Amino acid sequence: MNVIKVRNLYTSFDKNVIHNNISFDIKKNEIFGILGGSGSGKTVLIKQIVMLQKIQKGEIIFLNENLSNLTLKKEENLKLQFSYLFQFGALYSFLNVLENVQVILKEYTKLPKDLITKIALTNLNMVGLDISSAYLYPSQLSGGMKKKVALARALANQPKILFLDEPTSGLDPSSTIQFNDLIKKLKNTLDLTIIIITHDLDTIKSTLDRFIILKDTKIHFNGTLTQALESKDKITRSFLTFKKDSYANKN
Repeated sequence: MNVIKVRNLYTSFDKNVIHNNISFDIKKNEIFGILGGSGSGKTVLIKQIVMLQKIQKGEIIFLNENLSNLTLKKEENLKLQFSYLFQFGALYSFLNVLENVQVILKEYTKLPKDLITKIALTNLNMVGLDISSAYLYPSQLSGGMKKKVALARALANQPKILFLDEPTSGLDPSSTIQFNDLIKKLKNTLDLTIIIITHDLDTIKSTLDRFIILKDTKIHFNGTLTQALESKDKITRSFLTFKKDSYANKN
């Protein structure tokens, strides 16, 4: 079952074409990657899928709803079905960890305060943070802990689909492995579909079920890592080799 279908998507800014009739599907309960160099249109694509940017031409079907033909009520209901984890966590510096996780529940539900606290603490435990972390502030957290808090908050509304923007950016190799393992565990435990923008080779190798590579306004590759590595296409192979070299040099 496909939870997202993109068909003949065309996007341009002035005379600069970003997407030139691209099409692809994302299946239920898979971890799907969107790869590409700077300026390839990854972020614009995600913004269009999550309704932060208008679709110019083509269509996106999100959980069986055509995003170009939504009523305001349908759009509001659809936005409750997904969460977005921003690259740098985007935690509120003036709120402690527990309060950061509670934000979504307080804003979008009418649950009693004690139940909201219980859900928030459960989510923190689910991502590997104990109660002693709940009353710390973002300035007191490591990079890995900030990512986990942001993830716990993103899961608070029990989304069907989770969008992650460079989730391992800034993490050391050990923390990257831990975070990727957590993502895979949550996918199975919560029956999530996860879409990741990434350039990290470890994430590509160990976490993604399938991915696309955006290049020169088109989808240059759509498939698995094994298919990419077996491809005779020089651009696809050089892209992955480049990422591997970059990863090795970085670490």
